[in-house]
Amino acid sequence: MNGLLGSVKGPQDVKRLTAEELPKLASELRDLLIDSCARNGGHLGPNLGVVELTIALHRVFDSPRDVIVWDTGHQSYVHKMLTGRAGDFGALKQEGGLSGYPSQAESPHDFVENSHASTALSYADGLAKAFKLRGESDRKAVAVIGDGALTGGMAWEALNNIAGVKDLPCVIVVNDNGRSYSPTIGGLAAHLSSLRVTRGYEEVLEFVKGKIGGVPVLYDALHGFKKGVKDVLAPQVMFEDLGLKYFGPIDGHDEPAVEAALRKAKGFGGPVIVHVVTQKGRGYSPAENHDEDQFHSPGAFDVATGAEKPKGRIWTNVFSEELVEIGARRDDVVAITAAMLHPTGLNRFADAYPDRIYDVGIAEQHALTSAAGLALGGLHPVVAVYATFLNRAFDQLLMDVALHRLPVTVVLDRAGVTGDDGASHNGMWDLSILQVVPGLSIAVPRDGERLVQLLNEAVAIDDGPSVLRFPKGPVAEPIEAVARLGEMDVLREGGENGGVLIVAVGPMAQIAMEAAELLDAQGIPATVIDPRWVKPLDPALVGAAAAHRLVAVVEDNGRVGAVGDAVARLLRDADVDVPVRTFGIPQEFLDHAKRAKILSVIGLTGQGLARDLTEAVAKRSTQLENSL
Repeated sequence: MNGLLGSVKGPQDVKRLTAEELPKLASELRDLLIDSCARNGGHLGPNLGVVELTIALHRVFDSPRDVIVWDTGHQSYVHKMLTGRAGDFGALKQEGGLSGYPSQAESPHDFVENSHASTALSYADGLAKAFKLRGESDRKAVAVIGDGALTGGMAWEALNNIAGVKDLPCVIVVNDNGRSYSPTIGGLAAHLSSLRVTRGYEEVLEFVKGKIGGVPVLYDALHGFKKGVKDVLAPQVMFEDLGLKYFGPIDGHDEPAVEAALRKAKGFGGPVIVHVVTQKGRGYSPAENHDEDQFHSPGAFDVATGAEKPKGRIWTNVFSEELVEIGARRDDVVAITAAMLHPTGLNRFADAYPDRIYDVGIAEQHALTSAAGLALGGLHPVVAVYATFLNRAFDQLLMDVALHRLPVTVVLDRAGVTGDDGASHNGMWDLSILQVVPGLSIAVPRDGERLVQLLNEAVAIDDGPSVLRFPKGPVAEPIEAVARLGEMDVLREGGENGGVLIVAVGPMAQIAMEAAELLDAQGIPATVIDPRWVKPLDPALVGAAAAHRLVAVVEDNGRVGAVGDAVARLLRDADVDVPVRTFGIPQEFLDHAKRAKILSVIGLTGQGLARDLTEAVAKRSTQLENSL
């Protein structure tokens, strides 16, 4: 790698650069960001917006002695480049390459592997208290959090605790770009937005830039200003009322100003907030002018035009279109998103019914309890979130929704293996944790046609909550049923005596059908059933299982406590002594790779399933022969 960036092997090299060299470094960083994300996809917009901020952080603080925690972590690409990994960005998010989030395995500078929002302040609170208790007075905990993540309640719980320790060595950098995925929602967002658009704001920025070198906090710098001018700076008042000193607003693309503010914050001697205003997508016009999300996380794209490579028809499209149709028939159906209007496909519903969509910010817990209130008020809410983020709202689903038997439908996008975004984004937990919720119904469609059917069935449930889950990526090709068994679809009929019953959960139907064909070629008859609803299980499954020698449950979820265990429990309760084998995701945190690659590695392919079932049948036959 050539240029200034090629000479940067770590933060000490960033510190040695002259002020005149920094704009060139920033330009090279942006070029590498654009080139890498154009080839592999990635969180381009957020990282283009924090180039100067990240340079300043590594010039002021001594990572990893000072710990920098990136909230969510998707905006840590520049941090990775400045800590010796710029040469590895050609394999960003690829198998064996750099993670799209902080990774302890990659570098000691990645102290926290954090990729769910609103948690950085809690990490920093604990780290700073540990430094203080251990007498490590030279260490700082630095939390970088976006204004979008500040809409999450956990961030405010942490702020309350941080403010309670007046000499806590904690620096909070608020990266204020007015957006999370999409424009930031809520009262705090309105405060910060009003600051950005208020007449005279640019003059305030210039004033702060001129004064920051000699005045410890903005309040003192503005002490002589009239109350009316102070009111312009609503965030300052808000944060200082919490007991936190406040620097800002700082132009986040003026590296000397950001660096000066961070140096003052570092030397302050207590918890302090540095409010930095940045532009998402900075320096790349297609991103700057992208109204939807400023290239928050595009797939591969053309650098010259910004045009993304076509993705084809994906599961989200099917859900999005059908919910609009349902909304036309039922004016009681409303939708809720947690700051992910476009990623979850609810933008179409919002366009069609703007008065029936609620964006609650990055606040999944609030989303579920607000949905409970909407249901109590006579509506049927549809809450659309990524499957991994439902983990955060489990208590609300259990105690606020299910306890009251409320008609709330939760739609889980990106369920199962997602791949590229790594361990924290695989939606492999929901079918396990949701099994314990009384009165909850769970549907898993195998293809787009079944998604439409099951979504309609879910919103028709009026005596309890329902969940519908589907994976990331292109929608599966339709597989038509050859028969019906109770409410289940029979996809393939095989022999019963000595045969295998494959219970295929949702999109696992395709590999189940492939495996059945391979088993048949080995002289092992196989029946394939799609249960459609995996909670509660259809009682007809008991009789079907009893007519086979082996039951195999194939699911795109962790193996522990999910559908396979539920099937085994159903058969035990019915005194059906047929062995059950569960094929799913190993209960471990998976490394990032393409979905297809991960499924292959863990054996969730037609060939892998057929091989394992052939061995299981052979072993079962040997055991029976030995028992005679």
